[in-house]
Amino acid sequence: MTQTQRIQIGPVAYNATTQSFEALVTVHDGKRMRRYPCAIDAPISMSFEDASDGLSRQALRRHRAGQGLHSQMLRADPPVRAGRRHFDPRGWLQSLLVLPGKRAA
Repeated sequence: MTQTQRIQIGPVAYNATTQSFEALVTVHDGKRMRRYPCAIDAPISMSFEDASDGLSRQALRRHRAGQGLHSQMLRADPPVRAGRRHFDPRGWLQSLLVLPGKRAA
């Protein structure tokens, strides 16, 4: 059973140093969205349509294989530290004054 994925190709650039077309390709698969940096080796004379097709196929291969670079942001709630709910700077400074053997110069 084949499932259809929507593909979105970012700006396609030609990298003359590596002689390849490059783009960031986004694959939308249901509620999941993954971005893959893709590059295909090709001469600059290749048509834009052929380059886009090659980049799309590369992104789909990585997506189906579960490979490739992708990012995910998770909600981060700061943990409560040592049971303290707040920091008391005045109390902390007073505790420094009564340390044994510690004097200000």
